[in-house]
Amino acid sequence: MKQNEEEWVEYKNVMEDIVKRSGLDKNIFYDLRGNHDNFGVPVIGDSLDFYSKYSINGQLGRSGHVNGVTLTLQAGKQKHLFVGLDSTMSVGLRGPTNLFGHPTDQLLAEVDLELSQWDSQPLKPVSKISFGHFPLSFSASSQSGKTLKDIFLKHSLSAYVCGHLHSRFGKNLKRYHLSSHRFLSSQKFFQFNLNQNPSEGSKNCSFGAPPVQEFWEWEMGDWRKTRAMRILAIDRGHVSFADIDFQSGSKKTIILPTFPLDSRFMSTSSSHHEYECEHMLPSSYETVRALVFSVSPIVSVVARIYDTRYGNLDIVVDAPMTNLGDESSRGDLYAVPWNYKAFQDPSADRFWLQIEATDIMGRTTITELRPFSVNGLHGKVSWTWKEFFVMGCQWEALYYPILWVSLYFLLLILLIPRAFLFFSRKQITYKNVLASKGFISGVGLVLQELCNVPIAWFGFLGYLFYLIMFPWFTGQVFTDGEDKGYMTYMGWVVKFSDNKSNHDYIGSPDVMVVVLPHLIFVVLPAILSSGALAAERVVHRGKFLSVSGKKKDDYSGLDQRSVRYDSRGNRRSKFHFGGHWIRLILLVLCLVICWKHFKNCRALMKAYEMNPLLHFPVYTLGIPLLLVYVIHKTKRN
Repeated sequence: MKQNEEEWVEYKNVMEDIVKRSGLDKNIFYDLRGNHDNFGVPVIGDSLDFYSKYSINGQLGRSGHVNGVTLTLQAGKQKHLFVGLDSTMSVGLRGPTNLFGHPTDQLLAEVDLELSQWDSQPLKPVSKISFGHFPLSFSASSQSGKTLKDIFLKHSLSAYVCGHLHSRFGKNLKRYHLSSHRFLSSQKFFQFNLNQNPSEGSKNCSFGAPPVQEFWEWEMGDWRKTRAMRILAIDRGHVSFADIDFQSGSKKTIILPTFPLDSRFMSTSSSHHEYECEHMLPSSYETVRALVFSVSPIVSVVARIYDTRYGNLDIVVDAPMTNLGDESSRGDLYAVPWNYKAFQDPSADRFWLQIEATDIMGRTTITELRPFSVNGLHGKVSWTWKEFFVMGCQWEALYYPILWVSLYFLLLILLIPRAFLFFSRKQITYKNVLASKGFISGVGLVLQELCNVPIAWFGFLGYLFYLIMFPWFTGQVFTDGEDKGYMTYMGWVVKFSDNKSNHDYIGSPDVMVVVLPHLIFVVLPAILSSGALAAERVVHRGKFLSVSGKKKDDYSGLDQRSVRYDSRGNRRSKFHFGGHWIRLILLVLCLVICWKHFKNCRALMKAYEMNPLLHFPVYTLGIPLLLVYVIHKTKRN
């Protein structure tokens, strides 16, 4: 994967057109570098660094990795701090092994400094929002072991807005982060739910109490493929957002409810604490508010609140909203007074809000129903398995545990049966499997019989040691093709053509997208399939002897003619038919493994411009040749 300069020229023209049509100052636009903008770039500022040439940040000379902007509203009473960060790797490898954000200690220090610039004025509220490309699940730690999450928790951000996943894995790519002081916490590896429940403790309402360390992470879709856009609003310290889908066409009216907040994706433990301790700003709770953007004049906006206590949507509020005429927003802010204390409830999803707007053309726009909790409780939302896979797993922390568990497991399923055969006279036979009818004995027979194909067994063992001790392949890691590197399970080793610099093991844990699928979906199935083919031969022989009524010693004397003209030919033909389909399934499985493997090899060849016979012959041909050998050795005579 590498960049296309024509796409960058198109991007530059589109952004200039947006600035011109909107009438907005170009200086308020911030476009961050992502991993695709860094593909094949050896050094920032290089001729291949199209981001520095065509992006708005590049054109305005924003060369730093951290950019902070502070907006001051309401005569200095409200401050909103926005901090953008670029955590792409300093050496831009080609994809697919350029997948993670790699914040350095220097970057973390700069982010920390930007977020703390108003801490000397604790009495003036500051809403802090950071934005970057990579979700924290795809962000590595720095050399000292620090992470962006540590910095964000320290400053209790309102939100961290990110991209990278392109909405491919679901709509709920959001995550609530809460500090955990437990030494042994699973949060280092997993977070199983979108929300976290704060630990129950004594309520400390003193003004000197330490603040809750928390923040929301909101991944957003991309414009190019999903035509997604996000509008984010800060209303008296309450941060809300609305995601707009333009795939179905343009929108005449857009509505963003700003208070009360959606309890599923926007409630925080600090707001719950402030409400319980009555430290919140009462004026921010006294009205239901919504921003309305419309191409036509709006004639009416209505707020509706539903009560689901009895399992139905029972309307309890149906009130027209008034335009406040607030000029601090490009949209119109509508509000309606309400008795917020009447909606205090121990359930976070009892009450639901909906806003309806009608324009002068008679067109009506209605928001989706959204639960709210005025006392700041969290609504429960479950991730799908795909959403959990990309948002709930800390992949940097998981990479080496998964890698070594996989390697040890592969080594053990090869070595334990071999040791058992060496030290024990007992062997698992077909009769043992029939007698026990157990899964374990069947697997034992499969692994044992692989040992009886010694060349294949030693081949798989040697292949595993090759993957551990030697480079997997060599390829061109940059767009210009002058500098090559080789990849191991620890990352890429790249030596520049000027011989002045050398980068050891960069792109870790990014290489996991190559390493783990190969071990789990190619090597492991190949070993098990080979053992199954060897075991199928033994089972076939056992059934054959059982049907023929002859002893095992007589089996070697059988030839095809005696089988063909045996007096029990009818029974034997049925047996052959019954045994044939098992081997056929195993052969199809071997073909699938080879197809999967060669598909991966083809992708790597295209990505790094490699020749499979010159740059990675062992990786490419090792598994297919071993499978072909096992198929040949286990064929029936």
